[in-house]
This record gives sequence, structure tokens and C-alpha cells, in this order.
Amino acid sequence: MNQVVSRDVWLEARRQLLAREKEATHLRDRVNAERLALPWVKVDKDYIFDTPAGRKTLADLFDGRSQLIVYHFMLGPDWDAGCTGCSFLADHFDGALPHLNHHDVTLVAVSRAPLEKVDAYKKRMGWGFPWVSSFSNDFNFDYHVSFSKEQLAGETVFYNFTPMDAAEGYDELPGLSSFYKDESGNIFHTYSSYARGPEELIGTLMILDRAPKGRNESSTMNFVRRHDEYEDAAKAHSCCH
Repeated sequence: MNQVVSRDVWLEARRQLLAREKEATHLRDRVNAERLALPWVKVDKDYIFDTPAGRKTLADLFDGRSQLIVYHFMLGPDWDAGCTGCSFLADHFDGALPHLNHHDVTLVAVSRAPLEKVDAYKKRMGWGFPWVSSFSNDFNFDYHVSFSKEQLAGETVFYNFTPMDAAEGYDELPGLSSFYKDESGNIFHTYSSYARGPEELIGTLMILDRAPKGRNESSTMNFVRRHDEYEDAAKAHSCCH
């Protein structure tokens, strides 16, 4: 239990923390500005994705908008269910979609699992956000979130912009990538983030950071379960759940 003090002592401690919080906010503003100033890379490779509406190109995934954010969702071809951490993050997508779309941004999840596995898990979770399969292309490999058996058998794999010990790697890892399409149809890769980089997308964590016990975890997100696996989770009672 934390120290219990008078209101005046608490107020002084809180003001000191407020100064640090303001520093963090201003630092975040500077980092955001630097992110927007990053140079871009033109995407010259053609990618075809399997979607519920048929096969689509990367350009098609923009859905008429100029900005595309891809969440690299960990669901491999031979996996029975999606990654628990990715599922936790994806729980926050649906409510954001109208706001993103209104702001000229399309959000799509991409996994290497075949479309039928993607659709089945999406239905289980009750999600509505767009989610497509890259099973028939190299997209996941090119953006360094999927790794072959041969790569994992080597000494290192390239993840989070640096060589990583292959023994610490997995066939699928998480990430987020952003793309821009100009009026001529040219596509540019503008940004990617891996590991804990996309953590700020998880609103639940931001709320827990302000709770009395914080995240109350012994290792990163070890408390997280898929939302239908908590002991008190509501059970689906219809196909529309």
C-alpha cells in the first residue's frame, strides 16, 4: 500500500508529477512531428490480398481514401486462434473506424492465415473492422512480421529495425505500417512500428495506467486474455454477437 498523507502533501506530490506529465506530453508532440517528417519509400511491388469481397490489391485496400494503416495481426497459417495481445489491441478498433474514415484514413488488419481462418476468428471475436489475408503474397515477409522456418533456423532475423537473435523469434510478430496514395495512384510506405511501438493504440492500458494499481502485471500484458476467455466473459448467444 502506498504512503497515506495529508491533502496538502498529496497536492505537492501531484504537482511535481504534473510537471513530469507535461514534459512527456511535449516530448510526445515533438516525436509526432518527427514521425510526420520521416522520408517516404515508394512501394513498387504488387500485392494481392484475399478479402471477403474477393482479391484486392494494396491500392484497393485504401478504399477510396489517401491514407492506409495496416495492423500486422499475428495469426499464422497453422494457428488455431489469433495472438492474445493482438486481440486485446484489436478490441479497440471498431469504435475508432468512423472517426478514422472521416479523417481520410482506412484501417485494415492483415494476417498471413488463409481468409477462412481470418473470417472464423473475426466472427468468434465479434469484430467488424476490415481484415484481409496475405497468405498468397510476401507482404508480411517484406514488412518483417513473418519469418520462415529457414530464417528462424539461422542466427538472426530482422525485426524492429535491427537484427534479433533468431532463437528469440517467432513465425509471426506484431507491428503496424502506414501508407499514402497520391492522386496518380502511387503508393508510399511512410511509417512502421513494432514490438511495444503500437501500445498507445490500446486504450485499456492507458486507462489502467491511471488506476490505483496500474497495469498490475508481472510481465508485459501477462494479465490479458481474449475477451471471451475471462471467467466472467459474456457468452455469445447469437450469430450476431
